[in-house]
Amino acid sequence: MFNELDPVLGTPVRLAIVSVLIKMKKADFGHLLEVTNTTQGNLSHQIKKLNEAGYVEVLKTFKGNYPQTICSLTPTGRKAFEKYVSDIKGYLHL
Repeated sequence: MFNELDPVLGTPVRLAIVSVLIKMKKADFGHLLEVTNTTQGNLSHQIKKLNEAGYVEVLKTFKGNYPQTICSLTPTGRKAFEKYVSDIKGYLHL
């Protein structure tokens, strides 16, 4: 029997965000926008969903006069990602 895949991470943009944050301690909105190749509105929405799930912490600061959004992965997010990868490997019999 297969484990059900985490629906929060089932969205490609959310999975991409978490994948970036697994490698990096934190990433700003501009970097995530570039990596995910999505719109600002969609990225903002997906970050909000990850934050609501407790997977991503969002810090809003200023860099000079410009607002800056910095995201980092929470321990809950890391565990969820690791389980998601493990479940995918189970589906693929790896």
